[in-house]
Amino acid sequence: MKYFNKKSITLLTICLAIAGAQSFAQRDHDEEAPRNLKVLPKKTSGEEVHKIMRGYAEALGVRCNYCHAKGEGRGLDFASDEKPEKEIARKMMRMVNDINDNYMAKMEGGKLDRVSCITCHNGNPHPQATASKGEEGGDKKMDTDHGKDHDTKRDKN
Repeated sequence: MKYFNKKSITLLTICLAIAGAQSFAQRDHDEEAPRNLKVLPKKTSGEEVHKIMRGYAEALGVRCNYCHAKGEGRGLDFASDEKPEKEIARKMMRMVNDINDNYMAKMEGGKLDRVSCITCHNGNPHPQATASKGEEGGDKKMDTDHGKDHDTKRDKN
């Protein structure tokens, strides 16, 4: 009985090659000392930075190149400040730290102990601020540019 045909062996070989390459790239990336850390502690290891960044990427539903500029060759230049999204991310990191240190830490009996990127972003690069249904049954959306609530349903008058 024939267990493997040429196509399945080829597919298996390709999958193993990709997995090996990713593992190799991951190892190099984790072992590389981080450069240009401005919010995270300078002593944060490459492995820790990589884990933190993966969390941010997942929380925003983006990939590394959303904040990090292209490097030479096929990789990314993680130390570069070329992309404005990277500075926005730093400001957001500071904001989350401020909220947790100065507000959440002082709340007793609340449902949340801490906030994180996923708290607002929910897998979106730009948070979709939505409040609960209004008194008239219409969904209320926060106008994030001006801080005013407005009803999403049209007036019937």
